[in-house]
Amino acid sequence: MNTRTLLMTAVLACSAFAGLAQANDTSTSQAVPYEYGMPLHIAKVISLSEPSTLRCKVVTADMKYIDDKGKPEEITYRKMSDACSTND
Repeated sequence: MNTRTLLMTAVLACSAFAGLAQANDTSTSQAVPYEYGMPLHIAKVISLSEPSTLRCKVVTADMKYIDDKGKPEEITYRKMSDACSTND
């Protein structure tokens, strides 16, 4: 087997693995900002996150979920920070 054939095989194998990695990557979906009255069709919530803050203020939170068709989705929404709910 000559060097050129070996090199071409390696390049094709690497590109195939890169394609599989991109196909399985669900983190590339763009989060959609929530609008009042927007139907969500949530089957299962995967995660809820928000920036950490010590002040009581409005923050942009993120929710990742599986919709009723089994497709992963992501949405952002505004809410009062968790610091507002602590009793000091």
